[in-house]
Amino acid sequence: MLSTGILCHASNDCGTESPGAAESFAGYNVRYLGEKVRQRLRAYGCESRIVSVRVLRELESAIESRHQDGDLDERFYRERLSIFRFRPPDDLPEAKSLIVIAVPQPLVRATFVWNGRARRYIVPPTYDASVNTNAEDLLTRTLEPDGYRVAPSALPLKLLAVRTGLAAYGKNNICYVQGMGSFHRLMAFYSDLPSDEYSCGDPTMLERCRKCSACIKACRTHAIDPDRFLLHAERCLTFLNEDTASFPDWVDPSWHHCLMGCMHCQTICPENKGPVHWVEAGPTFSEEETGMLLDDLPLWQLPDDLAGKLKTLGLHESLDVLPRNLRALIDLRGSSPSARV
Repeated sequence: MLSTGILCHASNDCGTESPGAAESFAGYNVRYLGEKVRQRLRAYGCESRIVSVRVLRELESAIESRHQDGDLDERFYRERLSIFRFRPPDDLPEAKSLIVIAVPQPLVRATFVWNGRARRYIVPPTYDASVNTNAEDLLTRTLEPDGYRVAPSALPLKLLAVRTGLAAYGKNNICYVQGMGSFHRLMAFYSDLPSDEYSCGDPTMLERCRKCSACIKACRTHAIDPDRFLLHAERCLTFLNEDTASFPDWVDPSWHHCLMGCMHCQTICPENKGPVHWVEAGPTFSEEETGMLLDDLPLWQLPDDLAGKLKTLGLHESLDVLPRNLRALIDLRGSSPSARV
């Protein structure tokens, strides 16, 4: 019966149907395609939700309310939150749904040779954006034969994932997905595939967090406040080492431990008891390549092999901050790059 329905949809040779029957079939086919999307993503270890674009109003209102109430640091709001666009893109103005996806990602340990020593530094999950292209390709292959399209979004992904039930917040305001912990990358795509699902509840926190304070104790910058749910994001080490400004004087150099981002509150988290051991070996950067990075060379001046290594880490577009972060890690281990000839 399923194959007959698809053939009818594709060929229009199945005879005359009443409007009610056509509407019933259309609704069935949409539900079938939605489930097909979820199953194909799950085959790659991903979890997803498909919700109506009506959720956009709730997302925009949630952020603007926080901003107007003074809960958000102004610089953080300006640099990280004002870039969101709560409307379908111009190339898909008729979008009816959002496909929200969590893709599992590991810690990656990259090796940098400097002064004759191999130094290994961590890149946390979320930085490898190549999976966005892979996911978009999978969605296109799944939906395009039935006339539906997808397009990337610029939305607050953590808030979207939590509001749609795909994830839950930890006390550290990081998203946790069942079976993945915080070892994942979030993404969302617009689609003209209809969706009646409109699950937009209040942000939820993991039940375990209510009796746990491990992340509060682990946070070096005191960004996690025991007296309020919202993170002091402007103090988060991730925000500071992803930003192009110099590190504030109050940041202790010993706090640095990742090329980008921070894992202090995640490695200690009980929700990551399993995923925390998922560490993959990344590329090795020779002494010459490490020197090029420390010299602040732009991407176009780097050899193709070096640029390719950075791309595998998802850091090829972060050369405005990566050299500074790498210097901080090398200096921490008592071998300043300034001594290099």
